Amino acid sequence: MSVSSHRNVLELLTLGLIFHVVFIASVFDCYFTSPVVHGMPPRKAGPGEAKRVVLIVGDGLRADLLFNVNAFSFIPSSPKIVAPYLRDIVQTRGAFGLSHTRVPTESRPGHVAIIGGMYEDVSAVTKGWKTNPVHFDSIFNQSSHTFSFGSPDILPMFAQGATPGKVDTWSYDEEDEDFTKGTKTNRIDATALDTWVLDQLQTLFQNASSNDLLDSELRADKVVFFLHLLGLDTTGHSYRPHSKEYMNNIQVVDHIVRRTEELFSDFYHDEETSFIFTADHGMSKIGNHGDGDPDNTRTPLIAWGRGIRGPLPDIIPSSHDEYSRPWQLDDFMRRDVEQADLAPLMAALLGINYPVNSVGILPDADPTRPGYLLPREGESALARLALANAESILEHYQVKHESKAAQTILYKPFGPLEEVSQDGKLLRVSWLSKIERLISNGRWFEARRETAELIKVTLQGLRYLETYNRVLIRIIVMIAYLGWSAYASLSIFPPPASLVSDRQRTVVRIATATILAIFWALFAAERAPWTFYVYVTFPCYFWQQFALRGVPIAVQQFKSSDRRGHFIGRVLFHLVIVVVVLQCMVAAYTHRSLWSIGFLTMGFLWPYASWPSHVRSQHLRLLLSWMSSCLITGVFPLLSVNKREDLYMIMCGGAMILAVGAGCARLASNGASKDAKLSVIIQALFILLAMTITASSVKSLQAKQGLSTINQTSAWLILAVSSIYPFISKAQHNTPTSRIASLFLGFGVCFVILSISVEGLFYAAFTCNLLLWIEVEAIVQSKRASAASQNQGCYEFQTDDIRIALFFLFFVQVAFFGTGNVASISSFYLEPVYRLVPIFNPFLMAALLIFKIVAPYVILSAVFATLNARLHLPPFSLFLVALTLTDGMTMAFFLNVTDTGSWLEIGQSISFFCITSLLLVWSAGICTAGEYLMVDTLVFHRSTDSRKLE
Repeated sequence: MSVSSHRNVLELLTLGLIFHVVFIASVFDCYFTSPVVHGMPPRKAGPGEAKRVVLIVGDGLRADLLFNVNAFSFIPSSPKIVAPYLRDIVQTRGAFGLSHTRVPTESRPGHVAIIGGMYEDVSAVTKGWKTNPVHFDSIFNQSSHTFSFGSPDILPMFAQGATPGKVDTWSYDEEDEDFTKGTKTNRIDATALDTWVLDQLQTLFQNASSNDLLDSELRADKVVFFLHLLGLDTTGHSYRPHSKEYMNNIQVVDHIVRRTEELFSDFYHDEETSFIFTADHGMSKIGNHGDGDPDNTRTPLIAWGRGIRGPLPDIIPSSHDEYSRPWQLDDFMRRDVEQADLAPLMAALLGINYPVNSVGILPDADPTRPGYLLPREGESALARLALANAESILEHYQVKHESKAAQTILYKPFGPLEEVSQDGKLLRVSWLSKIERLISNGRWFEARRETAELIKVTLQGLRYLETYNRVLIRIIVMIAYLGWSAYASLSIFPPPASLVSDRQRTVVRIATATILAIFWALFAAERAPWTFYVYVTFPCYFWQQFALRGVPIAVQQFKSSDRRGHFIGRVLFHLVIVVVVLQCMVAAYTHRSLWSIGFLTMGFLWPYASWPSHVRSQHLRLLLSWMSSCLITGVFPLLSVNKREDLYMIMCGGAMILAVGAGCARLASNGASKDAKLSVIIQALFILLAMTITASSVKSLQAKQGLSTINQTSAWLILAVSSIYPFISKAQHNTPTSRIASLFLGFGVCFVILSISVEGLFYAAFTCNLLLWIEVEAIVQSKRASAASQNQGCYEFQTDDIRIALFFLFFVQVAFFGTGNVASISSFYLEPVYRLVPIFNPFLMAALLIFKIVAPYVILSAVFATLNARLHLPPFSLFLVALTLTDGMTMAFFLNVTDTGSWLEIGQSISFFCITSLLLVWSAGICTAGEYLMVDTLVFHRSTDSRKLE
């Protein structure tokens, strides 16, 4: 039949968008439910060893660059030991090791793990890692008082939800977080953020001499001081960690630690202070963090002072590995912990309650692993501290267990804790009783060993409860995605000659309603989230429609086929090809070279495998251009995603954008209006101005002179005007190429100002490849185009449409992955953003990066709309074919999502699924935008019955 009306297409797209946006939440309901529950009674961590704890966090500090000997040997006159005071602590009176973080390696999740002992609720990402999505307990809340100094991005989240008046905060202004400026001493302003913290601490102690209330609060027991030093993170983003600036900032932090200890010694004149120095996350070599790169997840940990067990000799087998050999600390034991373990450690030092939401394990709970504590009461105190830690986590488990048991029909409890022991008690009760008896009998080692095992099993129980509904959700989600593909396919096939009978229709509807009612009743009984009701509704509707409309189509096609075996074989063959191609795209997310192989397949294998020989011979020049274009564009995915700012390549990209724009304008010049020619000249001037301003800004920023107001304002002005110019210009574009050239030049400014290296070259090559794709398809599909023209643009599905749809999906992916791995947070570069936003503003910076990512899709949208017109097909006809294929990738990524394994695997699995889930949103937006952008040009083009792009 003819293609669906615009109204039907709009309804299909709207339903598809709603479905895919809603089902993005399924990955969180299935894999990442909130760890926070309430109702647990707190457990006190013993009598305490110190009156106060000082927590110092060097935000963004890499462990290797702090500990390594000659870590900055590539810098002339660099010191052998970059942090001598901290190293002296390690060697003479402290304990050290690594604190292993989890993804996302961002500041908020890292601090939540350190101070709250829990791993961040992933819903916090929607709040920008700032606002608490749920309230959680923390060390600060359990202290008698907390004095905190540092970034306005970090401190408020621990004051919010805490007991009123318990947490005092001193923060500098956000405007002080300037990423770009330097001083005459070559020390970047970010170090001022750290020295500001030290100054505020010194002022606090000075004020206590004239404020009795403050003095009494400072001298009370169970007080926490939190010093958040943001300078290293800012410096690392600006100049990358292997830089003189980062080295200088480490030296500043080392000085601050020394002065902090002196201030406490001078004020208190006692030995009742414990110090903990660590980092919330590390820093990749390109100056970013967020994913599971080992340099992001390994942070330093140094503890010293009251209650801390000092240096210990190394053991056999050694606690060191190849990573820590360059530290030259082989004689001392390296004591590694998980980041969340720091919260129970601080609770034990102060003698306060363990945070009720904490899943951290006291480092000294396991007697086979020497920890950090040296309690006054010796081994007996360690055993009791460990038991309290186990009881706290067990309370956490019990609340979740009781909640799940009350809500779940046919609930199966976690056997290792809920089975009945020989004495008639639950295993967890008997286990606690056994540990208490061991402690009473003075068998401290055995008690700690049993406690460590109980904690391990309890955490497994928490994991069991958090994943209890996972299988059911997976099944529902997979059936839903398959149902959507089946439902979407109805739009590209003709309706059946004979409709289903009323009786059959009634049976299908009753069956659907029954299934839906059963699931809704189950969810109601289990008090499931409202999203579960929505998840099951979509597949029921999709499969009902396919049963009523799709099954008759399949039966009709099968009966009308002369060779039914051949028909089935052909369907299976195309299905296998589609699955293989889509899974290759899935694999390309982690193996970027597959995108290059895809270009080679399109450029070389496809023409020689599918084109008729006379087409190749008659259009040899076009064939060679297509092959060359695929070959050149296919080079970019082979380039490393780790790039350094390269002004020469940026300028080359700008020049190539000008060259391609001029070439397109020349092709479209025949019959072009004077306004169109003038428009090209104006847009070319925008590119030249952007290149000039960018060159000036890059040189200024690299010289640490900051960003001048003139450059910043000019860059914003040119970016804004050039981006909207193609949409407000009154120039008449008589050909699609002229319109595409205008769009290409308009967004070319973005690929000058916001590029770090070769992105401009990729943008130019990608656009040329798309323009040639139009010409190639027009030649290959010439017979079809003629027939469609004679049939007034009527659409009839052909198997070759599957290939075109796969090509389209391939270009959608390459627009993302051409020059960087968007699914990895570490491949975002901030250097280009500083040319517009020198002050830290995460949302504005993210918006600029997204704008740069979207720019190639403007060209792709115009090209795809033009391709439909060149083949004389109705709008959206080819996209409807692609619509049925998109979720082949989505299902694969959904099943590959993991919350275990390396942090890199966890972070990337989430990103991959979200990106592919939004693929329909992108694709539909591309087609809609393309039809809108090209509507006037294509109407004019069709009215002249033109067969050529130029």
